[in-house]
Amino acid sequence: MINSENTNKKFKSSPFRSWSIFDLDRWQEIWITITHNKSRSFLTAFGVFWGMFMLVAMVGAGVALQRGMSSQIEGFATNSCFIWTEQTSMPYKGLKKGRSWNMVNEDIPVLRNNIPEIQYIAPVLFGGNSTNNVTRSDKAGSFGIKGNYPSYNLIDESIMVYGRYINDIDVAEKRKVCVIGERVYEVLFPTKENPLGKNIQVNGIYFQVIGVARHTSDINIGGDAKETVILPFSTMQQAFNQGDIVHFMAVTAMPGIKVKVVETRIREELKKLHTISPEDKTAVGGFNIEDQFTMFLYLGIGIASLIWIVGLGTLLAGAIGVSNIMLVTVRERTKEIGIRRALGATPRNIISQIMSESIILTLIAGIGGLMFGVGLLQAVGILLSQGDQFFKDPQISFGVAIGALFILLFIGTLAGFLPANRAMSIKPIEAIREE
Repeated sequence: MINSENTNKKFKSSPFRSWSIFDLDRWQEIWITITHNKSRSFLTAFGVFWGMFMLVAMVGAGVALQRGMSSQIEGFATNSCFIWTEQTSMPYKGLKKGRSWNMVNEDIPVLRNNIPEIQYIAPVLFGGNSTNNVTRSDKAGSFGIKGNYPSYNLIDESIMVYGRYINDIDVAEKRKVCVIGERVYEVLFPTKENPLGKNIQVNGIYFQVIGVARHTSDINIGGDAKETVILPFSTMQQAFNQGDIVHFMAVTAMPGIKVKVVETRIREELKKLHTISPEDKTAVGGFNIEDQFTMFLYLGIGIASLIWIVGLGTLLAGAIGVSNIMLVTVRERTKEIGIRRALGATPRNIISQIMSESIILTLIAGIGGLMFGVGLLQAVGILLSQGDQFFKDPQISFGVAIGALFILLFIGTLAGFLPANRAMSIKPIEAIREE
């Protein structure tokens, strides 16, 4: 039972007054009620505080995970597939099973002309990385060699630290130029000098450096991009006696076209061009990046959904605690509520009083949890930024913060609804008689 001094203070505001945000007496009354039993109010508020903190922390961790996954594929075309050759698994038109075959230069224009769904197509050659195969003066290293078309950089993007990437003129004129990865640059140019225009030897043949490339994604096709020397496709074929062979083919689909459609049509065309059975499932090897990205997308959606379910469940548990405590408070204030009703307080007055106390308690605790969670995410973000971590910049967006506040408001209202109904069921005459 609340003592007479507190009751007198509460009655400074008329029970007939309707609720107003500018009503200082009503705010004072709410504060007195909340602080009347400090330990109980604190423990009740802590449930909401912890629920909001957990929601913010988990959402922030989910964002960090999604950003980490996005950073792994930054600059890589999500609508791409890669094609290579395998041995045939079926005899066809007099040709035996287990036959090896190669894609060739002439396949490229045929595929482009016959499959309009192709956006970019880039044939690739691989040269391997024998011992100290790349040298400059007394510096040497074992690095991968690739022959690319300019279009490859539109599929698997690299940022140029120095100079430029391979262009169409380099390919057309079979220029002896090269683009080197960052690790190659560090080994061959330890003094960090400008490498543009300098010559290096690749398998004994001189090439002029026209660029240093920084790979943006963690996806490496045919070896670590940092440790690769890129040559014009035609130059590599000629300089290393590769004939007209294509080792590998990177392809992207037109916007709005499924990569699976393009991949299937390429397989069909290549089988026709190289006399392979249409039923042979293994002769044309391939890897569809779009499928992997779709899997990551669904994984992200699943993680985000789980986070919100767990977070909202924790918040709801806090709200139930608030509701239970408000029911206890209503029971303790039975006589006070009866006197208010007897003096003419309307149902709206009683309901607004109980629900406002519930909402204010919930908001204070929830905003505290929100602020603490955001502060912790900021601190963790600073720590993670010191190194190359998979988790990137954990934080919540402004929209999520506003949404969390609306959730708090809803939960506070929900928590006060049952106690308010209980208060309204109190009969004034019975409440006044209660000892």
